[in-house]
Amino acid sequence: MGKLSGKVAIVTGASKGIGAGIAKGFAAAGASVIVNYASSREGADRVVAEISEKGGSATAIQGDVSKSVDVQRLFEQTIKTYGKVDVLMNNAGVYEFQPVESMTEAEFHRHFDINVLGSLLTIQEALKYFGSEGGVIINTSSIASVNPPSNSALYSATKGAIDTMTVALSRELGPRKIRVNTIAPGGIASEGLQRLGILGSDIEKQVIGMTPLGRFGEPDDIARVAVFLASDEASFLAGERILVSGGWR
Repeated sequence: MGKLSGKVAIVTGASKGIGAGIAKGFAAAGASVIVNYASSREGADRVVAEISEKGGSATAIQGDVSKSVDVQRLFEQTIKTYGKVDVLMNNAGVYEFQPVESMTEAEFHRHFDINVLGSLLTIQEALKYFGSEGGVIINTSSIASVNPPSNSALYSATKGAIDTMTVALSRELGPRKIRVNTIAPGGIASEGLQRLGILGSDIEKQVIGMTPLGRFGEPDDIARVAVFLASDEASFLAGERILVSGGWR
């Protein structure tokens, strides 16, 4: 029996990177997993195939978390497929590092609509389906919420909002047996960093130089912490921000 046997977990933004790693980690621990994606059906299908090949259960469901109608459909299809929801992993997010002079209203709303509003909408919907035994909500923050690099004011602000929201919701929902916590990754090797040109650059060397363990993390490093937070082993943790950064602070 795995740590999450019998559980049903939704992982948003799970077609690649950290989200894909968490989805596979949840499945390996015994959960049935919804692999949510906004646009990359190919990536989501690949994650589902990898889980299925190892004997796990997973289904890909499209949905833009910043749109309430998509979020409602995501949960409705989850219930139709698996009959319940036990764990919500809010991983969907966007980030663009740019000077403040370059910031536009459109970029502001894109970041906050997906990173912050998206988490709130999925949490609202999850509350409709969590049973009398409660549930688990895990949000994704970042080291940038407390140690923001240059040119990251917009992205870092969204993650600061996630940190504060997590504490507030842990107090509001704790009496309903719903645990809310946050994982804050440091430098994690992912498609996003590859797209930004960070992997293999001087920035990567600088990050590794600030990381006591001397390397970038991997999605699996985050997945193991997510499995722990989703499991009964973390039954007395609420409102916590778990920094997973190799010691970089």
